[in-house]
Amino acid sequence: MSISKSETHHVFNQPQPLENYNVYQADDVLKYWQKQFSGQWGTEHLTAFGEQVGGVLLKAGFLANKHLPELTTHSRFGERIDQVDYHPSYHQLMQHAIEQGHCALPWQQKKPGSHVVRAVMAVLHNHADPGSGCPLTMTFASVPAIACQANVAQKWLPKILSKHYDGGNKPWFEKQGVTIGMAMTEKQGGSDVRANTTKAAPLTTAGAGELYSLEGHKWFCSAPMSDAFLVLANTDEKQLSCFLVPRWLENGEKNAMYIQRLKNKLGNQSNASSEIEFRGAHGWLLGEPGRGIATIIQMVALTRYDCMLGSSSLMLQAVKEAIWHTAGRSVFGKNLHQQPLMLNVLADLAIEAEAALAISMRIAHALDNQNDNSEVLLVRSATAIGKYWICKRAIQHTYEAMECIGGVGYVQDNVTSRLYKEAPVNSIWEGSGNVQCLDLLRVFKREPESLKALINELEKARTLNEEFAIKLDELKLMLNEAKHLEMHARRIMEHLAQLWQAATLLQFGEPIIADAFVKSRLKGTGFSQYGCLSHEIDCEAIVLRMMPKHQS
Repeated sequence: MSISKSETHHVFNQPQPLENYNVYQADDVLKYWQKQFSGQWGTEHLTAFGEQVGGVLLKAGFLANKHLPELTTHSRFGERIDQVDYHPSYHQLMQHAIEQGHCALPWQQKKPGSHVVRAVMAVLHNHADPGSGCPLTMTFASVPAIACQANVAQKWLPKILSKHYDGGNKPWFEKQGVTIGMAMTEKQGGSDVRANTTKAAPLTTAGAGELYSLEGHKWFCSAPMSDAFLVLANTDEKQLSCFLVPRWLENGEKNAMYIQRLKNKLGNQSNASSEIEFRGAHGWLLGEPGRGIATIIQMVALTRYDCMLGSSSLMLQAVKEAIWHTAGRSVFGKNLHQQPLMLNVLADLAIEAEAALAISMRIAHALDNQNDNSEVLLVRSATAIGKYWICKRAIQHTYEAMECIGGVGYVQDNVTSRLYKEAPVNSIWEGSGNVQCLDLLRVFKREPESLKALINELEKARTLNEEFAIKLDELKLMLNEAKHLEMHARRIMEHLAQLWQAATLLQFGEPIIADAFVKSRLKGTGFSQYGCLSHEIDCEAIVLRMMPKHQS
């Protein structure tokens, strides 16, 4: 074929995009960890889920991040409507996930592996669009907090668990299914929610399950078209309490909750985040007055866990995109992913992504075994560790993967630039890094048995690797230096995170990955960048394990 006058060349040596494939079937690493923790019964369901993610939902994700949510505060007749409109692709993403059980599966099928299967769904969905993962996470995580208040749970839980999506701007009681949001932070306090000034007064009778009127504001409220929100407000005598505030009242009128504006965020753009005010908004008190943090922490613990899953998904997708792209590029007589230095970088990224996924799935396994007190205690401490470490590591990881791809990876037509912009949000939301560190120290002080459960988890791997045993003993010495615990909290957190990742890989992972992780992370080589693995590590085998098995 001859080149037309408007062209100067043929395009060659460019890989095909990683699309129109089954994301689940193509991911050997994800399937491995699903099966390690009793989730193999979900394979058929996840296969169908992955087929949709790799096809129509990948396209929907690009559209939802191109055509952003828009706020209309007033109708053309001047009525206050507070409506956020989303592109149809956003609703497509939400509908698919909810109908497939993203928010409901572990609460409806309480059997071994249910949280694990749901975790795989969350990882897969995030490949299409992390932004819509935010309201899905909040809806999933709201269940334990709402369940504690029987009269409210009776009205709301059947709709939360219905696996029916309705994105319409109408009263919750006219819908078969609902979504739930959360609003905690205020301008003056941020993570210090005890500084909140929003007030709540009983409409008639005070007490758990009763209706209150809320006055105040919230600085961050994501997914503001959710049907109800868990909100922190002060009752009498500065008693911080938790309320479920619907967007619509039971008489069919709009609740007095007003959207001030949408945030112009770095990433997470398909998901609207807003500033809101309450001007006499009605909400049900969940639990006793003054027990707001204890109530909402049941939700926050799960949203933090989902931050682990979200960042693990970002890293998995980023390294797979990098491997796929470099495998389709030829330089100096070899495919780029086979060149020694690039191979080293890719293998290092693969190790990091799998280690993140491993401990995320370990938490899912612990959530599946909450009848075991040691697993309950592990979730309390280890979630903060995973949230701190994985979410921070994802930022540098997604950048390095983008650099592997090169200039085209930096262009927003390519998914890797979106992954990079998305990466910081999970580290910032649901408690930033310092908050996670301080929360962990408080847990250790308040519940020493949580520290004991975590150490017991690490001790299971002591005899599996000599270097691991040495580092575990060093950690114990560090924890005994009570005088400097807060000053050294990040050092402690980093040691705990890497030892926990190593322990999980040594106990449950493939030996080639566990060995590479210990040699590159625990032996203290001093290198801070990806791509500094020793020649002793089988980089080729590690990259092959992570490479997407594309079958269009």
